[in-house]
Amino acid sequence: MTVEAPTRTGLASGVGTSAVRPDGIPKLTGNYAFASDLMERGMLWGATLRSPHPHANVTRLDIGPALAVPGVATVLTIDDVPGSRHYGLERADQPVLADGVARFWGEPVAVVAADDLEDARRGLAAIEVEYQPLDPLIDSELAVERGEVFRTINVRRGDPDASGPVVVEGYYEVGMQDQAPLGPESGLAVPDGHGGVDVYVATQWSHTDHAQIVACLGVADDQVRVHPAGIGGAFGAREDVSLQIHLCLLAQATGRPVKMVYDRKESFVGHVHRHPARMWYRHEATTAGDLVKVTARMVLDGGAYTSSSPAVIANASYFAVGPYRCDNVFVESHVTRTNNPPCGAMRGFGAVQACFAYEAQMDRLAARLGVDPLQLRLRNALAPGDAMSTTGQIITGSLPTARVIEELRAMPLPAEAPPTHPFHLPGGTGLTTDPAHVTRGVGYAVSMKNLAFSEGFDDYAEVRVTITPAGVEVHTAAAEVGQGLVTICQQIARTVLGIPQVAVVFDDTATIGSAGSTSASRQTQMTGGAVEAVCAELRQMILEAHDGDELDDTGVWRAGELVVPLDRLADLGPATHHLRFRHPPTDTPDEDGQGNLHVDFAIAAHRAVVDVDAELGLLRVVAVDTVQDVGAVLNPAALLGQVEGGIMQGVGLAVMEELILDGGVIKNASFTDYLLPTFADAPAVTAGFVEEASHFGPFGAKGAGEPPTISSTAAIAAAIRNATGLPITRVPVRPDDIALAQPGRSIQGT
Repeated sequence: MTVEAPTRTGLASGVGTSAVRPDGIPKLTGNYAFASDLMERGMLWGATLRSPHPHANVTRLDIGPALAVPGVATVLTIDDVPGSRHYGLERADQPVLADGVARFWGEPVAVVAADDLEDARRGLAAIEVEYQPLDPLIDSELAVERGEVFRTINVRRGDPDASGPVVVEGYYEVGMQDQAPLGPESGLAVPDGHGGVDVYVATQWSHTDHAQIVACLGVADDQVRVHPAGIGGAFGAREDVSLQIHLCLLAQATGRPVKMVYDRKESFVGHVHRHPARMWYRHEATTAGDLVKVTARMVLDGGAYTSSSPAVIANASYFAVGPYRCDNVFVESHVTRTNNPPCGAMRGFGAVQACFAYEAQMDRLAARLGVDPLQLRLRNALAPGDAMSTTGQIITGSLPTARVIEELRAMPLPAEAPPTHPFHLPGGTGLTTDPAHVTRGVGYAVSMKNLAFSEGFDDYAEVRVTITPAGVEVHTAAAEVGQGLVTICQQIARTVLGIPQVAVVFDDTATIGSAGSTSASRQTQMTGGAVEAVCAELRQMILEAHDGDELDDTGVWRAGELVVPLDRLADLGPATHHLRFRHPPTDTPDEDGQGNLHVDFAIAAHRAVVDVDAELGLLRVVAVDTVQDVGAVLNPAALLGQVEGGIMQGVGLAVMEELILDGGVIKNASFTDYLLPTFADAPAVTAGFVEEASHFGPFGAKGAGEPPTISSTAAIAAAIRNATGLPITRVPVRPDDIALAQPGRSIQGT
């Protein structure tokens, strides 16, 4: 699990090693400053009034009583927005504050700034607001009928009249999952006294925040500076604006710093969620098991505003068949506008929903054919040189689908020894499960996901590297959301420059250009690729300028003699270099969804082992093993951490995590009622990594953040089917889905 790198002195923490994270100890000891820890002398506290209705006209809004509350400095409504009244990640369709209509439960209606949080809350309570409730549109299928659609994609490839003699069909659903970051939305805005503002916020993409803030404040670009602040988890929840604009408006209105921190209930409506999905599939195959035709219909619920829904439905559509060959594919997909809470980016980004459906279909097909499920997948596995089943893109570079499956199949299964402690039974320490009633199931799933942005997006990352007497500084606007990008950037710079002393500086939007979003599993390849390229160019510039043949932590060497000490290099130069790194270009799709839409892909395969007490509907995920296509392992410990964390989110979606909506209202907006897997639910994990170099990642590495989540959910569902004989067509799987199921149901295809 190491990669080859130049051999230089002092590189014990270079590429291929489990280098220690510089933010690890501060986070463990409580000394790390998260966005919610920020303070400023003389600051006010902000709070938000939110709609209690999923759809309503705001018929009366009187802020006068709130302004009379002692300690309240200001109250703002939509009429106080000086610039654009709407913002959005892809389309500016979301009002900064309710524009006379509330379109989802929890929509911001007004914001208050006060001397302390209690005063701010009293100010909110004093606002007089009246609503005329309207019938909410909460059904995504009805939304399609009414034309309330953010984007429709029709993928058409091959012969619509093609058919195969073996047919299986299925209808599948995925519930609404929340990213559930431990750190809620938080930030601090500080006016500069000259009409501008500095905002310190937990974000995944500071430059898109900046663009939206500038537009809504109606100020020049250089009057707003977005500073990345410590992030307590993200997983897609920080990609959209939440409180950023509100903070800046309050700071501008009062001339004082303003801090906001959402409470847990507010956080559940303050960020987007994973799109719930309804999917119908029909697979047709030969009697030998070759896929002939796949037909699918997908409907994802995007909620009230666009967010990144157009890109999410694109991913669901383009990966609707998974990592399998099929010459005839027809997919109709929609992402709808409803009065449910907005949905957007979450780890896996549309591929999770599709994977659950197409892998269930592959199991149905294997059962109908009477063949081993893994053998069926191997028979149809995509490989370099094949055309992608949906878009027709020819696969170039690395795509080790078959190797990933084979290596997973070779992993030993956990021993089937009976549990010796109730903790290891499905009923846990509640002592409800009789060991004699436990059935073990094993299930597999394989996924395919794009890496970096696609569909012709101008995807780039800027990095500036400077050599100082103390070592190397890597400057970037990329967001470190806990995934370990800071360590990867250090390791790459150490390896390329041969200098072990590397500090990563996360700059504000006025200091450096965009590094793009920390999403789409792209930062290792994009910002990491930028670090590799800029360091290589700077090293070459230095050696040429001083006629040297080596550079290390002591300086520039020529023929074994030190000619420029490191502490003099900063003065003599060249000692700094700036670069904008782009990946190879991609196409926009044609009307049939065809084209070279993606720059790179990653494959992952998961095997889940579950113990099920079918009588009670209880289960325990015993183990989830995986083999993942990673290109090259840059940091083994960090990579394993990504895999284990991603699998836990897959476990959550499979068996417990779901936001429950009643008429558009979230009924479980707390960590008491929104169930998350804990250490007690953590399965044993064995991970293997296939290293076949990417064509553009640093040292051949591929992004690795999303694949662990995509097919782990599908594998767990497959294992439950194997244990119970039930279809399991919806996740998360609830106890009544097992205990109250009709006897004799099976996973046989229709």
